Amino acid sequence: MSSQRPGRVQEAIRQEVSKIVQGEMKDPRIGFITITKVDLTKDLRYAKIYFSALGEDKEKKLALKGLNNAKGYIKGLLADRIKLRYMPDIAFTIDESIEHTKHIYGILDKIRKEREEKEQKDGTSDSGDREVR
Repeated sequence: MSSQRPGRVQEAIRQEVSKIVQGEMKDPRIGFITITKVDLTKDLRYAKIYFSALGEDKEKKLALKGLNNAKGYIKGLLADRIKLRYMPDIAFTIDESIEHTKHIYGILDKIRKEREEKEQKDGTSDSGDREVR
């Protein structure tokens, strides 16, 4: 098996599931979601599909329930659109990496603001340390 094949299959699954979820599903629990990533096992038998959803944890969990209920429907449409010997079993997972990234950026922003405040405070109270040219 080519080393590029799993990556191509992952991307094809991600694109098709995105199309299915955005255009063909009418479940109100799903709302606005984005398929962010697909992880396939090396034997292409199992696919973990990551998604991000707008809203609070409650909306994300409702979207997860809606996707899990439609798993058979989605897998059937994938089998029609992507020709593989075996269509992988799919499992949906909430992608927490976006929230984690936001949290890290929030911490870094807080540190930057504290550093700027400290520099301003030190710069105005201690005028004798400034370099004169």
